[in-house]
Amino acid sequence: MSEAIYATVQADIKQKIYQGEFPDLKLPDERTLADHYHVSRSSIKRALNVLVQQGIIFKKRGSGTFVNPLYLKNQAIFQHEGSNLGVSDSFRINGEAPSIELLDFQVIPATPELQQALFLNEGDFVYEIKRLRRLGDVPFMIEKGYVPISLLPGLNREIVAKSIYEYIEQSKSRTVTKSFMTVMAEPSGAEDQELLKLKENEPVGIMEGIFFMDDGTPLEFSTMRLHYRYLRYNAFVSLDSE
Repeated sequence: MSEAIYATVQADIKQKIYQGEFPDLKLPDERTLADHYHVSRSSIKRALNVLVQQGIIFKKRGSGTFVNPLYLKNQAIFQHEGSNLGVSDSFRINGEAPSIELLDFQVIPATPELQQALFLNEGDFVYEIKRLRRLGDVPFMIEKGYVPISLLPGLNREIVAKSIYEYIEQSKSRTVTKSFMTVMAEPSGAEDQELLKLKENEPVGIMEGIFFMDDGTPLEFSTMRLHYRYLRYNAFVSLDSE
């Protein structure tokens, strides 16, 4: 089974779960799913195993496969759906992706912190990209990212006003497939309050991380400051070998 077909089947099952097409929370058995998708049972097993690893479903021996009710109850706004790990691929409310307002775009020398995070040398330069993300008309995130010029020479305002990761996929045939994230919160500052419509006594959520391309090259160091209402972190831990 090709990766494209495998990904399509997995995504379709996940979408059906989102849409509540399993009201009793029980999925059809593997044979029924294989017949429905016209694929082998081993292919269905592979797709289901990934959903198990993500904590979306669980298998109960002798009873079948079920949707995790806590997953449905605590669906985070940060849900990866596309081929990249960028914000446009990962944030959804009712299927809607965020819009982008470019606030600032410039070239700066890489600081020691950026040199370490992005494996750069002293004297290297990076793009500093600052954007405001909205869902509908509601601002929910201030995003500041740093991308090495050496990786994307010729990046311009028109490109960064859209999805940078989609640009990489379409123009470079590369994808961003890994990230290391830290999630925290702190008191909001004046800019947070202005752009995210926060009150002085309201906090701001922070997601800070490094995003890596499919060959392991660090592409971006990013800090995302979120309205606290949109910060929800879910974790699934499994000691199973499956």
